[in-house]
Amino acid sequence: MIQNPRIIFMGTPEFAVATLDAIRTANYNVVAVITAPDKPAGRGQQLSQSAVKQYAVANNIDVLQPEKLKNEDFIATLKSYNADLQIVVAFRMLPEIVWAIPRMGTVNLHGSLLPQYRGAAPINWALINGELQSGITTFKLQQQIDTGDILLHQAVDITHDMNAGELHDILMNLGGELIVKTINGLVNNTIVEQPQPNYEIKHAPKLFKDNTKINWNTTAQHIHNLVRGLSPYPTAHTVLIDENKNELSLKIFETIIIDNSTVNNMCGTVVTDGKTYMHVHTQQHLISVLNLQLAGKKRMTIHDFLRGFKLTNNFVLQ
Repeated sequence: MIQNPRIIFMGTPEFAVATLDAIRTANYNVVAVITAPDKPAGRGQQLSQSAVKQYAVANNIDVLQPEKLKNEDFIATLKSYNADLQIVVAFRMLPEIVWAIPRMGTVNLHGSLLPQYRGAAPINWALINGELQSGITTFKLQQQIDTGDILLHQAVDITHDMNAGELHDILMNLGGELIVKTINGLVNNTIVEQPQPNYEIKHAPKLFKDNTKINWNTTAQHIHNLVRGLSPYPTAHTVLIDENKNELSLKIFETIIIDNSTVNNMCGTVVTDGKTYMHVHTQQHLISVLNLQLAGKKRMTIHDFLRGFKLTNNFVLQ
């Protein structure tokens, strides 16, 4: 039994930092961090460090940033740390040559209640699909992505208007707690690994421009779920067309449903007084846009938007 395992932590975004900090706060020994290489960002294209790297550097933890995870030099360096356990949070898919190294295995924290929502965007898709519950799961990595034996999980209720950013933050904070419980259980041999059940699975594929575009020829509920499931990032998008057929790219961050029949109206047509509101016709009910961003402009409330933009009932969203 290893009471104070040597831990390698793998992760990149802010979501992973909370877990890394929780591990260290619990006085476990993080001997190194693996994170994404620095990348050019912003208008000046200056090299930007991942959130995990910034945390590691500030806390004097060794950092490795391999371009290729199968690189022989990287594998040799990784093995030199003689880690007992690897923890993975919001990183990339690991080859077996990496996840099979530590004697206690490699544990992944995933933002869903596995086996549901395996994939790259579990938080977003749970909201897009209108789920009433999500959660986090720790599991042992195996060959196929997100399919390993479950260690622990914790459920979280989803409210009607919760967006992806809010669910992200809830799961981010709970994730650190669950990982520490998982490490404690592995150290004390109190966790029984459970194979993932085999039943109909909902997946969480990567988000691209085509599956984040609003289809106004659907119900207001479907559109509302898409908007909140993509807010604040990567954001649901549409095209605003004026009376002269000019097209403007538009991101929508927040909506509410207006319970009003729209059977005789064309989906995507705008209803506005030009001052206080912007409603849009859908297959069923109106949807009201509350927060948005035109291409090249800053994000703003609908009231601020209408103060500077002459919107009329002749506009259409497509």
